[in-house]
Amino acid sequence: MSNFAFNNPAFQKQDARGGAQTQYAPPPPPTAQHAAVDAATNAQLEGMYTAPPAGAIETDRMTVEDTIWKTVGLFAILLATAVVGWVWTASSFYNTGQANLVPWMVGALGGFVLAMVITFTSRKKVRPALIFAYAAFEGLFVGGISAFFEIIWPGIVMQATLATLAVVGVTLALFASGKIRASKKATKIFMIAMFGYLAFSVLNLILMWTGVLPEGQAFGMYSATIAGIPLGLIIGVLVVIMAAYSLVLDFDQIQQGVRNGAPRKYGWLGGFGIMVTVVWLYVEILRMIAILRGDN
Repeated sequence: MSNFAFNNPAFQKQDARGGAQTQYAPPPPPTAQHAAVDAATNAQLEGMYTAPPAGAIETDRMTVEDTIWKTVGLFAILLATAVVGWVWTASSFYNTGQANLVPWMVGALGGFVLAMVITFTSRKKVRPALIFAYAAFEGLFVGGISAFFEIIWPGIVMQATLATLAVVGVTLALFASGKIRASKKATKIFMIAMFGYLAFSVLNLILMWTGVLPEGQAFGMYSATIAGIPLGLIIGVLVVIMAAYSLVLDFDQIQQGVRNGAPRKYGWLGGFGIMVTVVWLYVEILRMIAILRGDN
C-alpha cells in the first residue's frame, strides 16, 4: 500500500463471488394491458436516458471527479497556510537575521500527529475536519521549510515546485494511459524500500540529535560519495522513484474505491493520501536540489 490512509476495506479489491444461476420462466403472452404498461415503462426509461447522469451528490458514492475536486480543495488550504508559514519565517530572517523555525516545527509536529490519528481511525470513520486541519498544518510546514531553503538557495522553491509538478504530471499521464500499473511484486519491493528508508531516516535523526552528525549532515547531506556522486543525491533519486510509485498506488486505490461503490466521504481520504505523497515528493526534491546547488 502507498500509505496507510488507504488501509480501509473501501479501497481494497473485493473477491468475486459466484452463485447458482436462477432459471426464469418465459414471459406471458402480451395483452393490451401489458402493452400499455410497456409503453409507460418505455417512456419513463426514455426520460431517464435523456436526463443528465447522476453525480456523486445524487448517488452519495465516491467518484474520480469528486475526489479530484476534494483533493484540489485540500491543496488550496495547504497553499493558504503555506503563505503564512513563508511570511512568518522570511520576515523574521529579514528583521533579526535569523529564520524563525516555529512554523516549520509546528507544522511538522501537528501534521504528523493528525496523520496518525486520521490513519488509525479511518477504518471506522472518515473525519473531513481532521483532514482539513492536516492540510493546514502541512501548509505551515511546507511554507516554513520552503522559505528556509529559499533564503539559503534563492530560486530553489520554484525549481522544486516545477520538478514536483513534472513528476506528478508524468506519473498521472502514464497511469491514465495504462502504461504503468501497480503489481504485487513491485508493491512488495516498494514496501521493503520504504521500511529501509524509514530506518535510515530515523538513524540519521538520532545521530544528529546526539551530536554524532552535525546538523547539516543529516539525511545524506554529507561528503560521502559513490563514484563521485553524493550519497544523499543517490538516495534522493531512489526516494523520488518510490514516491512516484506511491502515487501510482494512490491512483489505483482511488479507482478501486470507486469500483467498490465507496461512500462519497471517502474521497476526502483519497485526497489526503495524495497530499501525503506529494508533500513527501516535494520535500525530497527540495533536498536533492540543495545538494546539487552547494555544500550545506
